[in-house]
Amino acid sequence: MKKTSFSIFHLTEEQAITLLSTPTEQLEDPTDRYIAASRLVEYPSERAVEALIQAIHQPGDDLDNRIVRRKSVETLGHLRAAQALPTIRVCLEDDDCYTVENAVWAIGEIAGEEHAPDHVSLDETILEEITNVLKRPGQNYRVIIQTLGKLGYKAAADRIRPWMQAEDLMVASAAIATLYRLGTDIAAMPRIVEMLQDANVNVRRSCLQDLINTNYYSAIAQIAQCPVSMVFRLRAIQCLAVVGMQERAITFAEDVEPYLDQVIYDHPDTVELVHEYDQTPTIEFAVNELYETDFGRCYLATKTLLEVYPQEAPAALLAAYEDKAHHDYGGYYHVMRLFGWLNYDPAYDLLVKALHNQESQFKKARVAGAIALGRLGKSDAIAELQSAWNTGTWELQYAILIALDQLGGLTQSSLQSEHPLVQAKLSSLKG
Repeated sequence: MKKTSFSIFHLTEEQAITLLSTPTEQLEDPTDRYIAASRLVEYPSERAVEALIQAIHQPGDDLDNRIVRRKSVETLGHLRAAQALPTIRVCLEDDDCYTVENAVWAIGEIAGEEHAPDHVSLDETILEEITNVLKRPGQNYRVIIQTLGKLGYKAAADRIRPWMQAEDLMVASAAIATLYRLGTDIAAMPRIVEMLQDANVNVRRSCLQDLINTNYYSAIAQIAQCPVSMVFRLRAIQCLAVVGMQERAITFAEDVEPYLDQVIYDHPDTVELVHEYDQTPTIEFAVNELYETDFGRCYLATKTLLEVYPQEAPAALLAAYEDKAHHDYGGYYHVMRLFGWLNYDPAYDLLVKALHNQESQFKKARVAGAIALGRLGKSDAIAELQSAWNTGTWELQYAILIALDQLGGLTQSSLQSEHPLVQAKLSSLKG
């Protein structure tokens, strides 16, 4: 579960604890307690933990109280609050399926870091209680199965195995991955790799996470072609490449670099498309598809714009930018990327702006801007790329290296990075 910060509400620890302990009927807005429980993720103190525990124990089965209970359990998981385990354990028997799901996940967070100095060992009784949740209808079986794998509970293997054939492919993928982690049924992993091409984007994203969880670095080439956002693929490749290289099972030059470059470039021809049109769409339709959350559809639209509308596309993309792409981070990314693939020189200033855009939601657009500037071939971009280096993520730094190499600006730079994949790329280009 993603750790979401509620710092925008500017609640201090004291204010959050006070709100959380206030009965709902005394609040102007019943969501205040939920916000307080969320905000306490920023305060790993004993007082915060105790307040969250008390919130779980607060009587009342109304929806507002259930939501607060769920969030309190989740926050305790993020805080890895071992002292809360007895309370969280009781939640495994709750009537609310979401509270149960959060309880299972939180236990995995608290006890799942086997090599952590503050590792918490669980007795078999609680591990059995988690496993038994698989028998209850209406639960999130994916989370339960993933947690059992994280906790390394091999005794659950026989009860997980039937879920490999689950109709819900996200559950099936989790079961296959978990049995692999537990050392059984290792021959089934190629099924997860095949699911990277499923029509359902949530299945594709779930499979990427399962491949990360299993350190299945032999799937890097297939991950590079998976039609999901570049962000998901880069995260997976980074995790798997670092592990594989540390174990000396793979090399950067042969097993990582070609596929990492491919994802950073992110041309639609290098993505295995899972959608198709039954007839050639209009340019208006294709441009609108760039705003879809399923990037499989975005890549199909991008391919169409490049192949069917290369002359008309720049004007349509500029109009899209002025309309809403400038504030829609998905559309913004695709528009910037297309300017590069179309070699559209008039977009130079927009691409420089994208390169330097440090708003968190536009991180991937900075990568698109760097690659597009390299494509345009203007030497003026060298200084812009170098100046963006220190404010960039590892993905942006990697893209900057590719762009500088294309522009002939790499030899005159003294760029350095502590990230192993960026270091490897630097060595590759300079070697």
